[in-house]
Amino acid sequence: MELYAERGFENTTVAEIAERGGLTERTFFRYFADKREVLFSGSAELSEALVSAIANASDSLAPIDAVAAGVHAIAALLDERRDVAFARQRQAIIAANPELQERELIKLASLASAMADALRQCGVEEPGASLVAEIGIAIFRTAFDRWTREGSDEELPQLVHESLDQLKALTAGGRPLAASER
Repeated sequence: MELYAERGFENTTVAEIAERGGLTERTFFRYFADKREVLFSGSAELSEALVSAIANASDSLAPIDAVAAGVHAIAALLDERRDVAFARQRQAIIAANPELQERELIKLASLASAMADALRQCGVEEPGASLVAEIGIAIFRTAFDRWTREGSDEELPQLVHESLDQLKALTAGGRPLAASER
């Protein structure tokens, strides 16, 4: 991350990353397919936590609430394993590079697909499963963007909860909740 911040993603080589990490290039490639994956490692773990939370949600929950449980699970995982400064730095690096932005969108699409599959396994039919999964990704992205914004001091799971509450208020015909009402 330091190298990407110092030199830019495009100007950083695998050899430099390996050297900075005290590794050989060969060892680097045992853990990462390429230098992009340094920024996207852990995606499988997020997907697994998401699917597990949806699968273990109560059958009495509405699909949106099962998805919320999944999104809360990945938010808690990110909140506990990475500090917000790391996430902000990662997001700045991704925002500065179209190739990385595309990779981030692919990661989010993969999470949405995993969510939809988990919902179908729980008996939610199409197109509902895909629709609710995409809504879950929108909730996550909104909360994550707020979490990584400078000046934010809230925890990611709380921001997920607030984003879901906003959605529910809007879709129930109400108005968005003001910050003082959250």
